[in-house]
Amino acid sequence: MDIIEQGIEKGLIRFDEDRKNIYYIHQDNKRRNYNNPEEKVQAEAYLKLVLNYGYSTNRIIQFKSVTMGASIKEVDIVVYNDDECTQPHIVVECKKEDISELEFEQAIKQGASYAYALSGTVKYLWVTSKIKNESFLIDKESDERQTIPDIPRYGITEIQKYKYVKGGRIGSEKATNDIKEKFFELEVISEEDLTKAFKSAHNSLWAGGELNPSEAFDELDKLIFCKIWDEKNDKKIGDPYDFQVFNEPIPKHASKEQKLKIEEKITNDLYNRVKRLYSIGKKEDPEVFKDNIRLSPQKVKTVVSYLESINLNETDLDSKGRAFEVFLGSYFRGDFGQYFTPRPIVKFIVNSLSINNKSKVLDTSCGSGGFLLHALDKVRKQADKMAEEGYFDKNIPSDFEKWKKHWHSFASNNLFGIEINEQIARTAKMNMIIHEVGQTNVISSDGLLRADVIQKNTGNKGFEYGTFDYIITNPPFGSSIKQTEKAYLHQYSLGNKDVSWLDTKNSAVKGRTNQSTEVLFIEQCHNFLKENGFLAVVIPDGILTNSSLQYVRDNIEEWYKIIAVVSLPQTAFAHTGAGVKSSVLFLRKWPKNITEKYQTLKADLQTKIKTENNYLEEVTRIEREKKATIKNHTGFENTTEIEDKKELEKTELFKSWKKETGESFNQQIIDLREDLADKYIALKQEMLDDYSIFMAIAEDIGYDATGRETGNNELELIETELTRFIQNLD
Repeated sequence: MDIIEQGIEKGLIRFDEDRKNIYYIHQDNKRRNYNNPEEKVQAEAYLKLVLNYGYSTNRIIQFKSVTMGASIKEVDIVVYNDDECTQPHIVVECKKEDISELEFEQAIKQGASYAYALSGTVKYLWVTSKIKNESFLIDKESDERQTIPDIPRYGITEIQKYKYVKGGRIGSEKATNDIKEKFFELEVISEEDLTKAFKSAHNSLWAGGELNPSEAFDELDKLIFCKIWDEKNDKKIGDPYDFQVFNEPIPKHASKEQKLKIEEKITNDLYNRVKRLYSIGKKEDPEVFKDNIRLSPQKVKTVVSYLESINLNETDLDSKGRAFEVFLGSYFRGDFGQYFTPRPIVKFIVNSLSINNKSKVLDTSCGSGGFLLHALDKVRKQADKMAEEGYFDKNIPSDFEKWKKHWHSFASNNLFGIEINEQIARTAKMNMIIHEVGQTNVISSDGLLRADVIQKNTGNKGFEYGTFDYIITNPPFGSSIKQTEKAYLHQYSLGNKDVSWLDTKNSAVKGRTNQSTEVLFIEQCHNFLKENGFLAVVIPDGILTNSSLQYVRDNIEEWYKIIAVVSLPQTAFAHTGAGVKSSVLFLRKWPKNITEKYQTLKADLQTKIKTENNYLEEVTRIEREKKATIKNHTGFENTTEIEDKKELEKTELFKSWKKETGESFNQQIIDLREDLADKYIALKQEMLDDYSIFMAIAEDIGYDATGRETGNNELELIETELTRFIQNLD
């Protein structure tokens, strides 16, 4: 139950029917506009003072008037030390949730000025935007304030060294009353609040202009990891969390210089604790966590102030996953849009395949990890269904562990991702960690490197050719791999120019100078798949239609059984900045003997056609006749008075006739080749194994060119039919 509902239940607040106004029952039934963003924060602050900090409603005054010079200001909340409310103890300044870092600093100054203006000795200041909280010890004599971990609870006189411990208030029942009275446990929050916390922390890093949004996200990524790792570290009841601000007592008569040094020590101590947490991550996954935290100690402290109270580990898995994805999309749709495949397409691909917890799954261009996470979600839902059917009783600890192992082991051991951009790889890994995947197999590497090179570079032996059941991927379109830049190009069959079977000049196979990435990934995926493994890949339609890419289709035919072709609308990737017409191609890797059979069958058929049609003799005859015709001027009408043959051949008239004559004979060869190619295609289709291919066209896939939802997704119907088609393949 959230604190607002608790407040209603305890008779501290009430609302009118439309929840437009809130009434503070013990504040003379004061009515306030609850649609005001600051009022929502103030309501929660008031309830926390009563329910969490133990202060009596008799000692709290909201909306307290205070004289400041010639004007009268309203203090949000004042907590008093006595029932008569003559000894102010704590001033609370409330601000709306989406306040900027600069505005929060101004709120601190404003709250401090109220504390100094109130009569009596105010000792503490609490400034809150709900998303961020900071507390201070106020020294009215010196007009100074000192950062402290938290305001004290009722009856506590000393300032605690820290605020959050394992088993604190609202924590473990095993904790002693002393621990519960003094400290808090981390708080489980809603998806909405978590999204706001991520966004606010991110804003605090880049809004000042020191970092661009993507750099700020990269650094925030690292700190979120540190936060998660801190929660997962073994701790006893009463042990403090490291990812929070610790306090250092300042001597009463310390000089200003001494106070500044102590404040600096507090910040540096936090920075060092966070760096130690991050060093663990670098040891766990050195391939992704390559570079160090690049933020200043003060910036780290700022981010910690937004996240320190949150229990990421206990927050609902789906909620924190969606919060991270929403945050991810809202900030990087412009900068990193090319790395993200829209959710409806990802869901369609994953849901159409029979992935289970035993499947070994790979995304060779994983971006932020969308395909991997949906595969994980699919397996987790399978575990949930098994629990519903009685295979697991999640209320029994041993069964709960079996349920978790069902999907957790899949995530840790069977789910693999490659991302060439180190920053995005770290984002994908963080996305996995947010979804409670402990060890992940997301690496930062060029996905087109040979498997043995990837293994050597990353130390991950799981990236082995011929071992994957499913590859689900959306490789980058339009970029080109050049041999001068990537020496591995000629290691690919599709990185070399094959000799046409109708070539008569005995040309040798030679390397291409470049090849598009989407073409090479089709071959790389074939390398990674085991026999009968499935590939679902988003490809530009040119691979399916361009005559110049027939050689790619020929290789696909030999390597894979074509399961399905699903055409996507032109607008499928428009909102990410890509306008290439695309389709999803579902393929199944042929066993080696079938590939060899097709290759042999094709070669034999080509030889047979050339022999039966006397192809080489015909080409030789045409070439000989062309040479003789031009040499003897056969058919050339000489309209000049030039009799000398050599002089005549220098004229423009003769050169034009020679060119036309040569083209005419060349066209005969072209016509012959096209005729034989048509015969080959017809006979080949008769000889190859006949099988059905699922074909579909999706015109509306749930969103338009701007990314707005349309309320209709034809992929859902196609998914149902395609799933049935794939399940009946064998």
